[in-house]
Amino acid sequence: MTTVQTTAQGRQFPKFDLARLLGTVFKPTFGRKICILIDLPDLAEAKDYAFLKNPARPIQKRAHDHFYQGLKNGVAEELALQGGEMYAYQQTTGSNLDLPDLCVDMSGKELSLEKDIYPNYEIILCISTFSATAPLTAFAKQYGFRGATLHGVNDVILNSGLAVDYEVVSKDAEKLRKAMTRADAVEIDFTVENGPDMTVRLELGQQEAQKSHGLCQGDAPDIANLPAGEVYFVPTGAEGTFPLKYEDGTLGKLTVTKGCIIKAELIAGNQSTIDAHNAKLADDPMTGVLGELGFGTQVLPVSGADIQDEKVLGTCHLATGRDDHLGGHITPAQFKRHQNATHDDILFAPHKTPNFDIKQTRMFRDGKVTVLNEHFQPSKYLLEALAAE
Repeated sequence: MTTVQTTAQGRQFPKFDLARLLGTVFKPTFGRKICILIDLPDLAEAKDYAFLKNPARPIQKRAHDHFYQGLKNGVAEELALQGGEMYAYQQTTGSNLDLPDLCVDMSGKELSLEKDIYPNYEIILCISTFSATAPLTAFAKQYGFRGATLHGVNDVILNSGLAVDYEVVSKDAEKLRKAMTRADAVEIDFTVENGPDMTVRLELGQQEAQKSHGLCQGDAPDIANLPAGEVYFVPTGAEGTFPLKYEDGTLGKLTVTKGCIIKAELIAGNQSTIDAHNAKLADDPMTGVLGELGFGTQVLPVSGADIQDEKVLGTCHLATGRDDHLGGHITPAQFKRHQNATHDDILFAPHKTPNFDIKQTRMFRDGKVTVLNEHFQPSKYLLEALAAE
C-alpha cells in the first residue's frame, strides 16, 4: 500500500532557494526593510556572532548561514529589500510565550524590540528555538509589519518544507479548507497498544475553517508559520478521552470535559509524570484548555520537528493553551502563571506516537458524517478534494 509517508520519502524537492521562498511568501515591493530575529539563552553569544562557534546553537547557525548570509549575498538585492540585520532576544522557556523586550545586535548593543525593531521593519523573520507565532502576530497587528516564524529549522526542513512552492501549498490548503469548513464537529477514534480505545469529540459550531498556507503577501500585518500547510479550527467545546505520549515516553489517558483536560491517568510509564501533569491542571486549569484542532495538508518527510511534521497530510493535532493568534479568546492574562501561557501542540503521527493509532477521524456537517482520515492516511473524500481543479 502506498502511503503518504512512503510517497514523501520518495518525493524529490528542489534545492532550497531563499529568494524563491521570500519572493513567493511575501512578494515584497521595492525597498521593503527586512531583519532576522534569533533567540539565545545568553545574549552575550550575539557579540561578534559568538554563537556560531557553539555546536548547541544549530538553529541560530542556520539562521545566519542560510538567511542572514543569503540576504547579504545577493537575495536582498534581487528582491530589492533593504536592511538584512540580525538581532537576538533572550530565549523564552516555552512555545509561544510572550517575548522579552530586550534584544541585542551582533555588536552586543542593547536595543528594544518595541522601540527599535518592530516599528522600523516591514518584514521580520523569526528563526528560533521556541515558536514565537502568537506574540509576533499580536505585535504585527500593533506595529504593522509582516513576518514569518520558523522555529526549530533543521536540514530536513530546509530541503523539503522550505523548498516547496508556496503558491501550490496555498491552493491545496484552500481546497482542503473548503472541504472541511463550517463543520459542526469532528470525532477522533484512537486505538492504543495495551490500553483502552478512546474517542474525543471536538465541537466546531459551524465556524469558518482557517488555513496556514504560507503566503503573507500585500501590506496587511500578518505572520506566516513556516513550513505551512494546515487547516485548523478553534474548538468551541470538547468531550471524551484521548491518549498522550509525554516527553519521557510515558503514555497517559486524558479526560476532556467542556473543552478542557481535567485529569490524566497512567497507561504505561512513570506515575510521577502523570502526577505532575495532574498537579499542573489543578494549579492552573487554563493549561488544559484545548485551543486548536489541526489537519496537515502537505506531503512532506518526517523532520523530527513538529513545525513540519504537523503539516503532513493524514496527521492531525490538538493544542492546549493560548489561541489568541488563531482567532480564539484564550490570552496569556487568563493563566494563573505567566510561564504557563504557552500554546503546545499535541501531534498524532506514526513516527511520534507509534504505540497508538488514529483509527478514524470523521466530520459532522449538515447532517452528514464524512470520514477525513484513517490510520494516518487521508480519506477518499480529502484526496478527491485535493485532485479537484
